[in-house]
Amino acid sequence: MNDFAFGIVSTMVKLAVVVNALLGAVAVMTWIERRLSGVMQYRWGPNRVGPFGLFQPLADGVKFIMKEDILPANAYAPVYVAAPAVSLITALCAFSVIPFGPAVELFGREVSLLIVDIDAGILLAFAATSLGVYGIVMAGWSSRSKYSLMGSLRSTAQMVSYELALGLSVMGVILVSGTLRPAEIVEQQAGWFWNWNALAGGWQFLGFVIFVVAIYAETNRLPFDLPEAESELVAGYHTEYSAMKFSMFFMAEYVAMTTGSALAVTLFLGGWQLGFPVPLTGWALAVLQVLAFVGKVGFFMVTYVWVRWTLPRFRYDQLMSLGWKNLLPLSLANVMVSAVMVAFDVVGR
Repeated sequence: MNDFAFGIVSTMVKLAVVVNALLGAVAVMTWIERRLSGVMQYRWGPNRVGPFGLFQPLADGVKFIMKEDILPANAYAPVYVAAPAVSLITALCAFSVIPFGPAVELFGREVSLLIVDIDAGILLAFAATSLGVYGIVMAGWSSRSKYSLMGSLRSTAQMVSYELALGLSVMGVILVSGTLRPAEIVEQQAGWFWNWNALAGGWQFLGFVIFVVAIYAETNRLPFDLPEAESELVAGYHTEYSAMKFSMFFMAEYVAMTTGSALAVTLFLGGWQLGFPVPLTGWALAVLQVLAFVGKVGFFMVTYVWVRWTLPRFRYDQLMSLGWKNLLPLSLANVMVSAVMVAFDVVGR
């Protein structure tokens, strides 16, 4: 097999593995969120379908498949049907540039553990995540429901407000690293954990905090779930959806959470780097590093649930105030301080 054919085959294999892993993570996270929510509220959570309720995600999947697929009488069908797919596909595409492990040797060739390795990988990831709002807008407009429309309008304003802080929080990492390639950013954080960008490696702890807050807003999770806001808008932009279309919105949200967590780990917390030396080499070390990446992402995913049942939902004016009056000035200050430190060689790779 020549190098071109090997590259095509390896990319297809990695694509299949990553997509299935992300969709599998959705199922696992639905169980974890319900069980952890139960623990935090002194309830049992799912405990009937399988041991400890482990088969509950499978039962939910069967339920969504068997439910009636409703099309509202006044809905604009082409856009209504396309909206869930747009949300899910954009969430999946954003993960394509994230390295989940080091390059390994396979059949005498070096294989990088990411789907697409391009120079502007960070730009591609943020472009894909920002397109996710179009699925929400399409759903709200095409449903011809006032609740759905209000939810989509809220989501649009929220995305615009927090995209600025989100993008600027990453500028510090780009200045320090001098590259837009996620794999190279991870490689520059090698060694002990204090070399990570959020710590002494890049002095980007403020950028890390801003990024995490903005990602919560981007994924519409509590305390930023104003586009859904069950107590006000029934279910927001997906009020009129049922069956597998609703399930696709559900999956898109969890995939977006996973992608946001993976970006935070890649940019600020060393990616697949362990943070300490280990006496392993080759495939054994690679497997351990992949597990380290999964563990870091898993920590952020659990934190989503923790925050959900700890903080109340913001009012809309509080949401806008936090984004424009607090996060934006702080992110601008972080960029300026990072630029000065790079200019005077205080930090930089």
